[in-house]
Amino acid sequence: MNNCFLTVVTVLSSNEEIEALPGLLQKLRPVLQTGFSDFEVILVNNSHRRDIADYLKVFSEDFKRFIYMLNLSSPVVKNHAIVAGLDRSNGDYTVVFEREFWDQPALINQLYQKSTSGFDIVYLQASRREDRFYVKPFYKIFYGILRRYSDLQVDDKAHDTRIISRRALNSLLRLRENLRYMKAIYSIVGYRTSFIKVDTPLKHDETRFTDKFRTSLVAITSFTSFLRTVFLWIFLVSIGFMVLVIVNAVKVKLTNYDLLGSYHDAVPGWTFLVVLSSIFFALTCLMLYIMSIYLDNIYQEIKHRPMYIIESVQRF
Repeated sequence: MNNCFLTVVTVLSSNEEIEALPGLLQKLRPVLQTGFSDFEVILVNNSHRRDIADYLKVFSEDFKRFIYMLNLSSPVVKNHAIVAGLDRSNGDYTVVFEREFWDQPALINQLYQKSTSGFDIVYLQASRREDRFYVKPFYKIFYGILRRYSDLQVDDKAHDTRIISRRALNSLLRLRENLRYMKAIYSIVGYRTSFIKVDTPLKHDETRFTDKFRTSLVAITSFTSFLRTVFLWIFLVSIGFMVLVIVNAVKVKLTNYDLLGSYHDAVPGWTFLVVLSSIFFALTCLMLYIMSIYLDNIYQEIKHRPMYIIESVQRF
């Protein structure tokens, strides 16, 4: 038995997860009781249901006293629900346990054993990603930007299931960003990180593409220098275009031939001015759009809205 206080955090967001809860606890119980000197299980109820306690009636009082349930007043995004559980964690180590691995509770022991080798964060790495065909290019571009324009060590095959040491968790909880991209935040926290490879693929979730796109914009604008680089290239291209247009205008004025060798009569100017105005208007709109992303991020942060609201805490 490991002389360790372990916290297991799991989020319940769907009816399927709630109905499978007794099976999870039945499998977790021997792993926790025989493997750790002390433990607690934190259930984050990220749904509208309030009958989850009925699913725990089959367990003895001796076991239920280690179970805590956080009922969120209304469902929030998954990352915020995870933070709700992490805030309540008291363990020396905390395990975020996803639905995909509920039938493999022995992975908790593997994560702990790996962490005792000197790692503060150990996550499960998928063998592959299973995404819809139209999403795959999006992910490749997104992770390519993160790797190229930031110092973040982000694994595109990382599951959310991971073990976190007490000191790493304390540092993580100090980052109270409302717009949370957890993989980036884990990387910012630092500490020694490792992974365990598993055969379970990283499957496509049911999150809408528009939500994923918004999350990618949040991550890119918040954690990378990509947009600053875009601004630089827009500036350089506009300077180059300006020089080209000036040279072309002077050449037509002096020779009646443009840079492509086409003949022109005395400077008509109208078409040129329309094209030039249209291009710079488009560039202005693009820069305003990019700036709006930054302003929106700032606006979201300064509102200081809570990431979650706990309606009640149940202890059994």
